[in-house]
Amino acid sequence: MNDIFKENALMRTVKWGEWSLIALFISVLSGILVAFQYDPATPLYSAGSLDLLVPFGDYFRSLHFYSSQLFFLLTLVHLWAIFERAETYSRSQWIRLTATLPVALLILFTGYILRADSTGASAGLIAENIITAIPGVGKTFNDLLFSITDDGMKRVYVNHVIGFGIVWGILIWEHLRKYRTSFWNHPLLTAIILLCCLLTSAPFEPEKLGVFHISGPWFFLGLQELLRFLPPLLAGVIFPSTLLLALFFLQRHNRYYYPRLLSFILGWLGTYTLLTVIALCR
Repeated sequence: MNDIFKENALMRTVKWGEWSLIALFISVLSGILVAFQYDPATPLYSAGSLDLLVPFGDYFRSLHFYSSQLFFLLTLVHLWAIFERAETYSRSQWIRLTATLPVALLILFTGYILRADSTGASAGLIAENIITAIPGVGKTFNDLLFSITDDGMKRVYVNHVIGFGIVWGILIWEHLRKYRTSFWNHPLLTAIILLCCLLTSAPFEPEKLGVFHISGPWFFLGLQELLRFLPPLLAGVIFPSTLLLALFFLQRHNRYYYPRLLSFILGWLGTYTLLTVIALCR
């Protein structure tokens, strides 16, 4: 089990970190173009009109959506690829790096909410129910991050465009400033992303009468299934937090805890995968 993170030829050859940055650059640039046409006061109309009324709007929305998903997935692979070098980071540096993952997920998640279609609306409602279940500070956190019921998409929009991005940048800056890349260094990857988004539209799911089960974002399905069996605090806060805490301390110099933490993380991921499969079969 301890060899699961050992580097192989593919992990050494491919510059996963640079690939994730290319996807991020495309996501940010296309996101700026999408933001010009988006109005948080009329989110559903804005998202729909991008596809129907704005010239090339459907392409740029697709480009923003898929490049964002690709950025997150490539970041996960990059984390796996560089894990052998995790010992070169101090504990605080490693915690900051792994903390970028939930922040990136929040950016993706708020992007789903901003669509305001059936998936986005249900995801936003579930998020509010989860965060307000936190004793004492739940309402404050909800007012800071979401507040969809009271204020619509205003806070979600600001956090998606600015707030979470700033937090992610602060956490990653010490690591990111050491590296440089550009589209010219990865023309094939850039071309593949640009061309594939011409062929595949970003999802948009208007509400359908008589449909009561709505699947959330792909990374949210396991949690959505867990909410069927556990209260929001356990399923939506404590359960995900255990994975994050385990990642914080997953460095090889913790010789006593490392194999136990690794076993826990693999078990957690296996459980979440099973829950996701169950949710997909509904």
